[in-house]
Amino acid sequence: MIPSLASFALAGSAMGILVTGMLAVMFLRDPVKGMDWTTHRAGDLPKVMANRYTAFTMLACGATAYRDLTVIAFLFAVFAFMSLADTWIYGQQGLPYAKHLMAGVAAAVVSVVAIAALIFQSGASV
Repeated sequence: MIPSLASFALAGSAMGILVTGMLAVMFLRDPVKGMDWTTHRAGDLPKVMANRYTAFTMLACGATAYRDLTVIAFLFAVFAFMSLADTWIYGQQGLPYAKHLMAGVAAAVVSVVAIAALIFQSGASV
């Protein structure tokens, strides 16, 4: 039996999870090694962040256009995690973090509202 295209897509997604997870662990354990291994350069961080914010916007547009509240809830929970993690990082250094905190709370609210709609409104995922 020949595997379906969906099976290949899911396998590719699983591989992406493994590689991205490995990079996350690498950066958590040794940020310098992570930067070196990924060939990122601190001086290019503003350009990298522009790419990341563009990608986050595209993900949010896709989730919204697809109208799947489960995807929206998960995506915005991840956005909240990222923002609140940045809040923690900057707060620990005594640096301003209010914008990250506000973004994290806003993303968490979107996630919670999407979850509430899924729980309390029949057919809400459409």
